[in-house]
Amino acid sequence: MSEKVKDPQRRLLLQLTGAVGAVGAGFAAVPFIASMSPSARAKAAGAPVEVDISKLQPGVLEVVEWRGKPVWIMKRTPEMLKALEEIKPQLVDPDSKVATQQPKYTQNPTRSIKPDVMVVIGLCTHLGCSPKRAGAGANANFGLDQDWKGGFFCPCHGSKFDLAGRVYKDVPAPTNLEVPRHSFEGDTRIVIGIDPDDKKKKGAA
Repeated sequence: MSEKVKDPQRRLLLQLTGAVGAVGAGFAAVPFIASMSPSARAKAAGAPVEVDISKLQPGVLEVVEWRGKPVWIMKRTPEMLKALEEIKPQLVDPDSKVATQQPKYTQNPTRSIKPDVMVVIGLCTHLGCSPKRAGAGANANFGLDQDWKGGFFCPCHGSKFDLAGRVYKDVPAPTNLEVPRHSFEGDTRIVIGIDPDDKKKKGAA
């Protein structure tokens, strides 16, 4: 409206209407902002992440994010677990002796709390690339032969890891994939970022 409002009462009414509209728009934005901010802040701060694995099928890889890193979760089959023992001579650190690569409670033959459930950070320990899943048997794309038992291959520089995240010999990656701190809530929920001892202390408090 190009013409100025000359009536003082009408001008006051228009000003009040505009102010109320601006306040209303502000309140309308609050739920939207509130719904987004907590999760963003939680991710940035590395808050624990809960994962429901009740519907995760054996052999299927699930990927979740924790502290900006991909975490791989897989239910291993009996055949996969058997292969972990068979390939030990081919690995750099088959018994997970490098303590910094996993919590003490996963410093075991399967590098896990539950033998069938793998939980590792999916970043190559060479230069931080993201390895690819490679099924058992020959794979021409990755240069893997028929004896390959399945695991992960990093196409960037050729590093190989088994289905416990253990690194093979004669590849650029120096150590096994990292196992993050985690615990279980019952049989079907994993909490990434909280140790089992943390839960016990919390329950005793």
